[in-house]
Amino acid sequence: MKKFKPNTEGFYGEYGGAFVPEMLYPNVKQLQAEYQKIIDSSDFQAEFNLLLHDYVGRPSPLYFSKNLSRKYGAQIYLKREDLNHTGAHKINNTIGQILLAKRLGKKRIIAETGAGQHGVATATVCALMGMECKVFMGEIDMARQKPNVDRMRLLGTEVVPAKSGSKTLKDATNEAIREWINNPVDVHYIIGSVVGPHPYPDMVAQFQSIISAEMKKQLLEKTGSESPDYIIACLGGGSNAMGAFYHYIDDPKTKLIAVEAAGKGVETTETAASIALGRKGIIHGSKTYLIQTDDGQIVEPYSISAGLDYPGIGPVHAYLHDSGKAEIVNATDMEALAAGFELSQLEGIIPALESAHALAHLPKMKLKPSDVVVVNLSGRGDKDMQTYQKFLNV
Repeated sequence: MKKFKPNTEGFYGEYGGAFVPEMLYPNVKQLQAEYQKIIDSSDFQAEFNLLLHDYVGRPSPLYFSKNLSRKYGAQIYLKREDLNHTGAHKINNTIGQILLAKRLGKKRIIAETGAGQHGVATATVCALMGMECKVFMGEIDMARQKPNVDRMRLLGTEVVPAKSGSKTLKDATNEAIREWINNPVDVHYIIGSVVGPHPYPDMVAQFQSIISAEMKKQLLEKTGSESPDYIIACLGGGSNAMGAFYHYIDDPKTKLIAVEAAGKGVETTETAASIALGRKGIIHGSKTYLIQTDDGQIVEPYSISAGLDYPGIGPVHAYLHDSGKAEIVNATDMEALAAGFELSQLEGIIPALESAHALAHLPKMKLKPSDVVVVNLSGRGDKDMQTYQKFLNV
């Protein structure tokens, strides 16, 4: 299949680009000039694919969920990214980027994290490759995702709290960019989603595209067709959604559905639904949809899920929305919690609260028995037990 690529300036339609401070310009230009040649090289692909197989445990299973299928009257499959090493899809990208950083001669790694899964995945590959690592994480997220903070520290990574703004993912990203500006030569910034300046959205999308590449083979084996009727994924920055959508973007049979975090409702001020409420603007180096005031100030996002409370989305998802290639919907905290409890009790699989937002769309669909639906189960819920526990007896 032809790769789904931005133009030479990093734009998907009108979204994307590279709006960076002058200090970072040489670093970003180096990445732009080198990343595709490195990724396409035979030695990179051999090392990347070997690590995905032997270290991550890929391919991740495509599981037919009999009980969800019975309840919703369709053929529902779960792409089990929760079974990857470190418990989420994030490891696919961090392995790719650490191999890229080594080939670029970088000595240290920095990253941002919300729910902690990207931070853990980054800390993991830095331990594997013997590279110094510093991860920035919102102070609030550090409290509600303490197990992941402890995992990062156990792996030898320094975890730095972001104490400004909402003290969540946006602010962690701000702090990581500041660190990068101060150390532009020897540091590689492993961005965890399809956000940031070009080439990050394209680079991360390519590393995560392994998800949909596997899905095509697995569906053909299980159903006789590579193409499902629906693919559903949660949407924060959008790396798991892009990985699940990548090889289906031009498939006329498959409807792509991304589920944002509505928080306490799009009619409230406590939400992270960028498409429902956002307007075009620039955040963290690219043009996209983001939640902002009339005078352009970013509105602090909110979600029960630490990985989805970002005020914007990746520029590729803004393009997919505007072009009609994907439908972007949303689910509230309570809908996501209900979906998380449902999967746990019907299938014995506890999903991450991020993934639960994708599952929360199933009750809203009008499905036929012949419909094949794939939900990308992007992560497991171990990290969210503290939040789930608050609602066990409600």
